[in-house]
Amino acid sequence: MADELISTEPATGAEIWRGQSGNVDGAVERAREAMHSWARQPLGRRIELMRRFANTVRKHAEPFAELIARETGKPLWEARTEVQAVIGKVEISVTAYAERTGMKKLDSALQGTAALRHKPHGVMAVLGPYNFPAHLPNGHIVPALIAGNVVIFKPSEKTPAVGEFLVRCFHEAEIPEGVVQCLHGGADSGKALVEHGMVDGVLFTGSARAGIAINRKLATDPGKIVALEMGGNNPLVVLDTPKLEDAAATIIQSAFTTAGQRCTAARRLIVVDSMYDKTIEAVKKLAEQIIVDEPFADPQPFMGCVIDNDTADLLSESFVALISRGGKPILHMKRKDEKLPFLSPSVIETTELDERPDIELFGPLLQVIRVADFDAAIEEANNTRYGLSASLVGGKPEDFERFWTEIRAGIVNWNRPTNGASSAAPFGGVGLSGNHRPAAFYAADYCAYPVASTEMDQPRASISVGLKGSCIQGSRL
Repeated sequence: MADELISTEPATGAEIWRGQSGNVDGAVERAREAMHSWARQPLGRRIELMRRFANTVRKHAEPFAELIARETGKPLWEARTEVQAVIGKVEISVTAYAERTGMKKLDSALQGTAALRHKPHGVMAVLGPYNFPAHLPNGHIVPALIAGNVVIFKPSEKTPAVGEFLVRCFHEAEIPEGVVQCLHGGADSGKALVEHGMVDGVLFTGSARAGIAINRKLATDPGKIVALEMGGNNPLVVLDTPKLEDAAATIIQSAFTTAGQRCTAARRLIVVDSMYDKTIEAVKKLAEQIIVDEPFADPQPFMGCVIDNDTADLLSESFVALISRGGKPILHMKRKDEKLPFLSPSVIETTELDERPDIELFGPLLQVIRVADFDAAIEEANNTRYGLSASLVGGKPEDFERFWTEIRAGIVNWNRPTNGASSAAPFGGVGLSGNHRPAAFYAADYCAYPVASTEMDQPRASISVGLKGSCIQGSRL
């Protein structure tokens, strides 16, 4: 019997969805049956259906946003921006497919035509996260479908209702049910889908631990395309700047948007001596004003809750562990109700820790590190196995040029938050943050593979060397 899954609203504890784990073999079989007919559809037809999908989401935008807010606990205003990102992804993906994987031809009168075209991989497994349960998997699904792949989407078991709603929008837009499927399940279902011999690609967004497990499992299967979007231990460096309030707002946005549950969230605030006291004072003052509340509260909160009580417990324990190792709390992490996963934004100085844990603490917990100068700041910023996002606040153009050159990350910003990356640019990192297959605008690269051809209407060839006798085989040129 299939396992039963239950999803509850983290902000209230109320049940929001109940269902059964899907059958992996059955989903793959349906996908294989649909694969060739979908790939044979003209590109223009696939694009037309994606645009129809965007219009379907637009029609259901408000109930979709409300569902995202309920199942993730994020504020309604933020859930609405996620729905808009789902809609916007279509046109961005159409442009990206044309720019990154468009057809090219080079004609030669005597040598025929040299052509470059792209083919879909086939059946693509998309494994989605809970923090952006619609936008992030959609960022894989739409480019994959445009390229001619079929998709089996396994949403996070923490946000199955949103995943199901997303796939229903594809079906309502008349995209065949075998072309894009929603497969519910937990870790075992995800593992079975990744390992399935008839799955041609795995597109994953989630933790480094899970991504590394996928990479290790598929290391001996080079025929399967794998794109890994993982987390970050992201640094935000502060140099001298007269714009103190703006700097503080940038730090708050980086660390606490989505309750810190973004892979690009700032985890480490690295401040030079000359800016330390006034920066920390400004950050603390602004963080204390942050409203933390349920998604539909009035006034709207800046932050909602984290995804569940287990996550809240882990973050609270991590905060205490940092204190026990020598961390100095600047803003304590507070929990107003032990039965619900609402956490206040927390800030802790970890400068004196002998060894700072190089892990992604996925929540509203910001570590502060005081350094003597820019040299030390860059060294500290690079003191991580991750390499997703980094930001410099303050400094001069030449400082940012150096920062950009020396920081090891896939996203490097200046006087902008570490998060909020544009879908019109590539999105990905290095180290434990990804496997050099950036998503967003560059998702087209891993959704199709290039095929080179030389072509002539009729065979024309000759062999002029190495044959017995004096005759020449083939047509004379």
